[in-house]
Amino acid sequence: MSNPSAVPAPAPLTGIRFALGAFAVALATFMNVLDSSIANVAIPTLSGDLGVSVDEGTWVITMFSAANAVAIPLTGWLTQRIGQVKLFTGAILLFVISSALCGIAPNLSVLLAARVLQGVAAGPLIPLSQALLLSTFSKEKSGSALSLWAMTATVGPIAGPALGGWITDRYSWSWIFYINVPVGIFAAAVVWMVYRDRETPARRLPIDTVGLIALIGWVAALQIMLDKGKDLDWFNSPVICALGVFALIGFAFFVIWELTEEKPIVDLRLFAGRNFRGGTIAISVAYAIFFANLVILPQWIQEYLGYRAVDAGLVTAPLGIFAVILAPVMGKAMMKTDARILATLAFAGFAAVFFMRSVYTTQIDQYTLILPTLLQGIPTALFFVPLTAIILSGLTPDKIPSAAGLSNFVRVFAGAVGTSLVATGWNDRTILHHARLTEQANRYNPIFTDSLAQTQSTLQIGASKALAFIENGLDAQAAMLGLNDIFWLSAVIFVLIIPLIWMTHPSKDAAAGAATAGGH
Repeated sequence: MSNPSAVPAPAPLTGIRFALGAFAVALATFMNVLDSSIANVAIPTLSGDLGVSVDEGTWVITMFSAANAVAIPLTGWLTQRIGQVKLFTGAILLFVISSALCGIAPNLSVLLAARVLQGVAAGPLIPLSQALLLSTFSKEKSGSALSLWAMTATVGPIAGPALGGWITDRYSWSWIFYINVPVGIFAAAVVWMVYRDRETPARRLPIDTVGLIALIGWVAALQIMLDKGKDLDWFNSPVICALGVFALIGFAFFVIWELTEEKPIVDLRLFAGRNFRGGTIAISVAYAIFFANLVILPQWIQEYLGYRAVDAGLVTAPLGIFAVILAPVMGKAMMKTDARILATLAFAGFAAVFFMRSVYTTQIDQYTLILPTLLQGIPTALFFVPLTAIILSGLTPDKIPSAAGLSNFVRVFAGAVGTSLVATGWNDRTILHHARLTEQANRYNPIFTDSLAQTQSTLQIGASKALAFIENGLDAQAAMLGLNDIFWLSAVIFVLIIPLIWMTHPSKDAAAGAATAGGH
């Protein structure tokens, strides 16, 4: 049996093949990450068309997330069985087929089945896109390869809500899935044309059946618990309790089994590496906060400021501006600067942005909303590339798909956990602030009675309607104060996790190390 690490790596691409290959891989990545958020704003419309409740419609997101979470860590094992290029091309085509099935789904059951298939297909795309881009660029431009990947991975979730809202309002929710078909076919054709002669060697590996079943079990249980916890009142629900116990036991069994199995389906031994461990923990905690805030900010803008879905998406869209502008700059900076310094600057930048947001009011204007979002693009550009380079540096070529798959799995799963925790925290803090505010809303408080009388006089309404008007104002204020608490805590956490970056080995050429590991 040959050792893949002993096989000479292909030379970096040049000319038109370089341009087409990098574009096709980036396009497939963008299509994948876009689909992770584009369906969110279409849930109410989709649910109405299919004749189900909005709560039932949210399973469209849950099933995709659960299937995707299971598939991502399998990338390394599948790559060794099938080969990098075949797996990446096949995953794109399966994504296309499942997207078409989503679009034509006549009922919720068919749509959920198609979303599971789509989540499975999406699993290998992110990790393998990193590996393929690193093999496309020369060692000297490996930072640019990671910057290109980070740019597409960042802009996708940001553009998703705006694009999804526009398509749903203008056409039909089906088209948020149909647009993947021509894009995916083009990307798959170009990837195969450019990379088919650069295939990695495949080996007939034994299937770790027990590990696979354990992985599917605990990941699916935990993902469903996180997605449905808020709707079912968390651990006051026996369903959530059962899912939590099953996920905990399943996870413990999975870890023990994979660490003792000779040919594990997920190589947890990668965490023994200092750079992989420190980089993965740092990027996962940071991404959990980043993504959770990216989810709740548009929700608040729509629900309490009265913005349409497409307008809320446009308010958050400036986040991608600096991510695009700084991509080529980051590629050069990575070759000259210690990656830990760049990541530290990113975390400090995130902290500053969230401190700016922690003083929002219900009278906020568009400029005040957009400015922190625009500035957040700077730490976002500094965020993914250095930490990804640290994670992949020092690894042999045969370990890259496994490392990329495992680190992305932890990062994506941290995003799901962070979103659930932040949403719950926002709800709890809103309830707390509402209770404190209403304590002052009584007839013994002259400020309240004056406000009530002024509302009646100004709006020419009765006492009951004036009370309802004031209650709506209290709801908005409580939600704003709760959100400010979340922003402030997010800023503090970003400061506190900076030491995680410095757990890794010092390196001024982490990107070069990653490139070397990636195949040069």
